[in-house]
Amino acid sequence: MRGFRPDKRKQDEGDAGSQFNLRVNLFFFSTFIIFCVIIIRLAILQFVEGPELKEMETGGQIKDFPLQPIRGSILDASGTPIAYSTPSQALYLTLMKDYSNSDRGKENRPEIEKLAQEMVDVFNRYGDPKAEKMTVEDVIKAMDLNFNKQPGYEPRRIKANLSSKEVAYFMEHKSQYPGVEIVEESERKYSEDRIAVQTIGYLREFKGQKDLDKYKAIDQQNKTQKDPGLIYSEQEKVGVDGLEMMFQDELRGKNGYINIPISPQNMANGVPTMVPPQKGYNIHSTIHKDIQLAAQQAIIDQLKWLHTNPVSGKLHTNAKTGYAVAMEVDTGNVVAMASIPDYDPNVWETGTDDWDSVMSHYRNGTIWPYSSGRSGNNLESTVLLGSTIKPLSVLIGLNEHLFGPNDYYPDQGAAYFGKDNSRVFNSGRKANGSINARKALEKSSNAFMVDWVGEKLFNKYGSKSVEVWDEYMKKFGLGVSTESGLPNEHKGIIEYMNIEQAGSYLAAMAYASFGQSGKYTTLQLAQYATMLANQGTRIKPQLASKIVDQNGKVVKKYGREELNHVEFPQQYWNEVIQGMNTQNLRAFEDFPYDFARKTGTSEQEIYKNGRRDIVDNGVFIAFAPRQNPKLAVAVVIPEGGFGSQSAAPVARKIFDAYDEIYGLDGTPHPKNKDEQEGNGE
Repeated sequence: MRGFRPDKRKQDEGDAGSQFNLRVNLFFFSTFIIFCVIIIRLAILQFVEGPELKEMETGGQIKDFPLQPIRGSILDASGTPIAYSTPSQALYLTLMKDYSNSDRGKENRPEIEKLAQEMVDVFNRYGDPKAEKMTVEDVIKAMDLNFNKQPGYEPRRIKANLSSKEVAYFMEHKSQYPGVEIVEESERKYSEDRIAVQTIGYLREFKGQKDLDKYKAIDQQNKTQKDPGLIYSEQEKVGVDGLEMMFQDELRGKNGYINIPISPQNMANGVPTMVPPQKGYNIHSTIHKDIQLAAQQAIIDQLKWLHTNPVSGKLHTNAKTGYAVAMEVDTGNVVAMASIPDYDPNVWETGTDDWDSVMSHYRNGTIWPYSSGRSGNNLESTVLLGSTIKPLSVLIGLNEHLFGPNDYYPDQGAAYFGKDNSRVFNSGRKANGSINARKALEKSSNAFMVDWVGEKLFNKYGSKSVEVWDEYMKKFGLGVSTESGLPNEHKGIIEYMNIEQAGSYLAAMAYASFGQSGKYTTLQLAQYATMLANQGTRIKPQLASKIVDQNGKVVKKYGREELNHVEFPQQYWNEVIQGMNTQNLRAFEDFPYDFARKTGTSEQEIYKNGRRDIVDNGVFIAFAPRQNPKLAVAVVIPEGGFGSQSAAPVARKIFDAYDEIYGLDGTPHPKNKDEQEGNGE
């Protein structure tokens, strides 16, 4: 019997198992080593090489710091600047190091304090001796070293309104002052003569105007704007009203900017480069300063006259406001747009201690009834038209065949209408006898308008009569925008649609027929008067004649723009234009031209001390000459009494001023200077 011997196959299996376990252990050990290496490498990347890599990643970034654009000018029709920007130079500093209260910043602080002292020395040596002196503390504060007001990379505005010597010094020694830039800025100024203040408008900072649709849209565009010259900064001044806002895009130009390389610490990392601003275009307004100033002074003088001279037995001390618009019949050019009281528009730059008085009349009363002055009994600038509506009333009556040119109305001084037998009297309750349409207009017969226009139109159309009336009104620009382009233009207040207030459709038509059911702006009245002069063509009021660049090249020109046309038989126009012949206008006694005119005295209810009262507003429209008219004028004097005695004298002075500059017959007629001095004028 053989001795015991292990199974060779089992031994081989044991060896194989040991080798497998060894390989598994080696695999896990290798994996452990690899993970350790990765973790260590990640730690090195994060804590050792991270800042350096981050700097490499972000070191090439450039940020733009916007510089204020230089706004173009607004000039009058003679080329006189009304609103303009005066250039000035400011010193800006870009911090090239950290000078904050951090440990690193404190190490650099002596360096920046030395720079501040050097700047103050230059300011004292070369600055305007009359200007307030800057101290080192002032300069350090302006540097904003702890980034309280702006990021580290943004240039700091150290000093504005540098003298020419200061500018020259810093430009010549630019290499000694790294980060210093001389930047051209501007200050908006307005004519001290107060030329059409509310029409020109004013500027405010962009950041406070984003509730306005125009600037809300620009704020959205800022977020995706690729051209840095078109990005609005928060502090940039923008037009808020008048031509300043109407031509904001053209006047603005493009802002400049400073290209600043940025470090990971959000500091400047290299030498900044500057792209200067591009000045905006100049706007040539249609307003002529001499005609405008004549209109403004005429209103001021007339208000004083009404306060001291009894009219119809009483003084009109509550007449505290006045509005006038003069518009060329052929072109639509607005040569005067006066809203009184006005104010010094430079207060928006320089400030004032009496903002309350400014805010009561800083808006344009010829287009807007709010914050544009109030009469003594708080009446706004939009008043009832009164008899100035009668030329259109007669045209409507003729066109609707309610009567003919040769039909005669028995005017007994009053008209009666409705179930309650309501009465409307003529002025002074005067009975005019047998009158046709032309004479009814000349005599300003309320009775004719009520009986033959208002009541007959109601009899023809019933409850639809107010819609028919409204359609005519809007075709003549009453109750719709004049489309002048001026911001905040009011469309007027339509009262004839308020049947509950009137009492009935018949009453609504009766009161509308002689001007007691619609309140409109002075610009609307001027456009309406121009349409009468043009015999049915409504044209756009133009406030600008052209836009030019800084080299004088015309960028855009404006001319006559027709908005709509109404066709009436020529005979109807002849009757109305001949009927616009109000008599006994003392202000026009020696006027050398035959002209068409219509006075108005609208009655308006007021409540004072709990009692109801009626006040009279003076309204006047006219165009001259009657044949081949050149100029149309509208004047409104709230609480001025009869239009013939309150508003007409203002219109006369406007016509005279236009005749002197342009000529109502096409030839200027300047007054003789010696004659003026001899008459004490």
